[in-house]
Amino acid sequence: MTSARPVPSAPLVPSATAGPPDPPRCRAVIFDWGGTLTPWHSVDLQEQWRVFARQVHAEEAQAISLAERIMAAEELAWGRSRTEHTSARMHEILAEAGLGEGDLQHEAALAAYREFWEPHTFTDEQVRPLFEGLHERGVLVGVLSNTIWPREYHRGVFERDGVLGLIDADIYSSELAVTKPHREAFRAAAEACGVGPAEAVYVGDRPFEDIHGSQQAGMRAIWVPHSDIPVAQQVAVEATPDAVAHQLLDILGILDGWQSR
Repeated sequence: MTSARPVPSAPLVPSATAGPPDPPRCRAVIFDWGGTLTPWHSVDLQEQWRVFARQVHAEEAQAISLAERIMAAEELAWGRSRTEHTSARMHEILAEAGLGEGDLQHEAALAAYREFWEPHTFTDEQVRPLFEGLHERGVLVGVLSNTIWPREYHRGVFERDGVLGLIDADIYSSELAVTKPHREAFRAAAEACGVGPAEAVYVGDRPFEDIHGSQQAGMRAIWVPHSDIPVAQQVAVEATPDAVAHQLLDILGILDGWQSR
């Protein structure tokens, strides 16, 4: 009687075509606001608070002093956003500058402040056809913005420009504990859209907050490189976007290429 000879197992040879799996199909594109959905403008940030302060103090020296204190408080808040990724709200910044509820002529000061900002808030003309194109493809539209302004103000801007009804979900850092690039901000935006981070694409103009941040949260990232970001607001980071859109409508072609894989 002879015993069967064992059959040697075939060696495991890695496939020449093996590689990381394609990411899930994109179900939502989430956008930064300032400098992305709005064209980039260089703004005199001191003047924003001067026009505000002149509605609080009639005497110019007092108004300038108040504006300087508010500006310093705001710069500290944005500095914490870049280093600690913590959020802030406008009323907190005003309080830090020494303005209490009883000191502030809310309506006049806020109206002057918003009038100053209005020319810099208009939505890019490509946003409506972009949002419509995404919906035609069955893709949701989201917004995630670092901001000290309340949700109602941003939604009023979108409504003024006729695109609010095309936004499926919007999240603002002023209603969160964290700011971009903290991954929880991106996860909150994805959750608001009802998708997982891997099913979402983020679009923004800032390499640190938008590209690095969204990729760390598990999203693909599209960079819109048309903003002249002040040096003081830049954070050195090695971040390679998954794609670059030189104009907003480029995003449709980028997405079509990804979805066809």
